[in-house]
Amino acid sequence: MKKIDCSLYLVTDRSLARNRPIEQVVREAILGGVTVVQLREKDLGSDRFLQQARSMKSVTDEMGVPLIINDRLDIAMECAAAGVHLGQEDMGCAEARRTAGERMIIGISVSTPQEAVSAEAAGADYLGVSPIFLTGTKTDTPPPSGLEGLRAIRKAVRIPLVGIGGINATNTADIIRAGADGVAVVSAIMAAPDPRMATRQLIAAIQAGRHRTDADLQLSRRS
Repeated sequence: MKKIDCSLYLVTDRSLARNRPIEQVVREAILGGVTVVQLREKDLGSDRFLQQARSMKSVTDEMGVPLIINDRLDIAMECAAAGVHLGQEDMGCAEARRTAGERMIIGISVSTPQEAVSAEAAGADYLGVSPIFLTGTKTDTPPPSGLEGLRAIRKAVRIPLVGIGGINATNTADIIRAGADGVAVVSAIMAAPDPRMATRQLIAAIQAGRHRTDADLQLSRRS
């Protein structure tokens, strides 16, 4: 398993970027504390997707954070991205690992403990638990798992978990306390008038969730 800081994982969506170049939004978000960037481009052809991936990689390389490509292992390999993120309907994790080798980070979307266990066994480096709550940015998802579903997946696997779906600064701490290693957001940053400030608010919520988790753990050890 390759180490990846999944604390705050930004998934791009150009339709939410308020007519700003997504590179500009991503740069501001990284300055605010984003630790991973996933490039998601559902509507671009392969050539334009690859061009966008190379442009984004120049930003993430400069800023020192890993770039993950959504769905397209071929694009991820062509632009030398740090990794790829695959859904349940995409290429299987084991096949992706055979194709990409051991150096590439592979993330898998899961919504049940069974899917999580299978992905971990197949060599996934982290799991995106999706969706936690209802979201309007992605419609082809299973019913929301909620915090209880996240807790069940946390008990089933050891690799990092990233909660995604309907996440903002008001519910981030709860997701961290439920067992996630980080949160993935789309609109909370991409649509924000000030992406850097929005990112800082999310980072503060992550830290609050971790502080509470550490305090609860210490209390349980004393009792």
